[in-house]
Order: sequence, then C-alpha cells, then structure tokens
Amino acid sequence: MPDEYASGPAPEEAGPLVRPYVMTWGRQRSDTVQLDMISVVIAARADVDEMSLEPEQVDILSLCHRPLSVAEVSAHLDIPVAVVKVLLSDLIGRGYVLARAPYTTESPVSRDILQAVLDGIQRL
Repeated sequence: MPDEYASGPAPEEAGPLVRPYVMTWGRQRSDTVQLDMISVVIAARADVDEMSLEPEQVDILSLCHRPLSVAEVSAHLDIPVAVVKVLLSDLIGRGYVLARAPYTTESPVSRDILQAVLDGIQRL
C-alpha cells in the first residue's frame, strides 16, 4: 500500500467536512427553537460574555446589530444555514438574540381581481 493512502488526504484536500460538526458540537438541529431561512434575528443585549461563546457566535452577534434573516447571516459568514440555525438557537436560549417569524401579509386582493389581471396580461 502506498504511503499516500496510509496517511489519508492532506487537510487542504479533505475540505471543510469537520468544521460545521465541531461548531455545533455534533448537533444537527435545535430541540427548542425552530428557525427557518427567512426568520429574522437581531442582537438583544450589549452585555455579552464573549469568552463563553464560540468565535462564530461572536461573529453572528456583531452582524445582528440590525435585523437580518437567517439566510443573510449564513451568507455573510459563509457558514451553512443548518449550522447557523443551531448557533442562533443557542444564542436565543441565552437571551443574546431575539428571533421572529418573517412578516406575512394576507392578500387583500381577491381571486377575481387576480384573474382579471392575468386575463389582461394575456391579451397584451
């Protein structure tokens, strides 16, 4: 057996396989907080004990000084959404972050009006 197979792939060849697992302590989801990609989060407190947080959680708090969706946090930090959800749920549990469901609007427009608009577009 060649030596290259005995030692396994070089770290740069293995890619970021272990890091998300380590960031979440092996958890794949939160048992207490249900977030989706469009849930909006914002930092709730200024007095944060950063020494008790993971570096990624500190980064999340610095981003969330204004409301952001979970997907935006994920994109800014280049961390998978599933990992961000777990990290955010820990921060929510500690009272460092507030989350809310995205705004929903009920359509004040009736189906008849929508059908009339569609018919008008098709006539163009």
